[in-house]
Amino acid sequence: MAREFGDRVRFVSENYGDSRLAKRFGVTRYPAIFVDDVLVATPNDFGFYGKGEKEGGGRYAPLKSAASHERFRGDLHKMIELVLAGRKTEARAVAPERRPAGLAALPDFQLTGLDGKPISRSTLAGKVVLVEVWATWCPPCRSTLKWLGELKRKHGDRLTVLALAVESDEKAVRKLTEELGIPVTWAMGTPEVLRAFGDVSAVPTLFAFDAGGKAAGTFFGAPPELHGQVEALLEKLTRKR
Repeated sequence: MAREFGDRVRFVSENYGDSRLAKRFGVTRYPAIFVDDVLVATPNDFGFYGKGEKEGGGRYAPLKSAASHERFRGDLHKMIELVLAGRKTEARAVAPERRPAGLAALPDFQLTGLDGKPISRSTLAGKVVLVEVWATWCPPCRSTLKWLGELKRKHGDRLTVLALAVESDEKAVRKLTEELGIPVTWAMGTPEVLRAFGDVSAVPTLFAFDAGGKAAGTFFGAPPELHGQVEALLEKLTRKR
């Protein structure tokens, strides 16, 4: 693939566990494919699932299938063309992993927050909702959570921020919530709830929903433009109320 674009594209292979890019996106398994810092494919896309995950086939599985190869090749080619054209924001917006299957609206789920209160689609109705999937071992997650706390303070009752901790010890999660002291709703993300939100294979992952529960955007990792994109989206969503 890289040869098709000549000297404009360079292929880099990084060892598992040594990739700064993978750590930035919270990708803890392999293979993962990036075009610059756009995450194009995750292990689940190739049919590789971690312990406790529900297998869903994967967009490029089975790997030995010619159709799967062509599908992956086409997606990768499109991402490379967009990045080379300087349209990285557009590349992130249309990257396959940014379109979880069937996620058109806030899922109907049931959780109990760390404060003991029930959390569900009905309890969040009527408010703009940001759902942040994070983990205690994810370095970018802490700063992202602080920023989300600032957004909650800014928008007040018009916005709910739900922080779902995954692959984390509840005791460590509670300790971090006390340290941060931010006005967000904390809960432990169960496998069932995560499946309701689609293929969440990297942290942080941020989902945005309007006051009617309609999906408004999905953001993976912590790229430099994340704050600007989400803040602009929130201004638009909160003005509609």
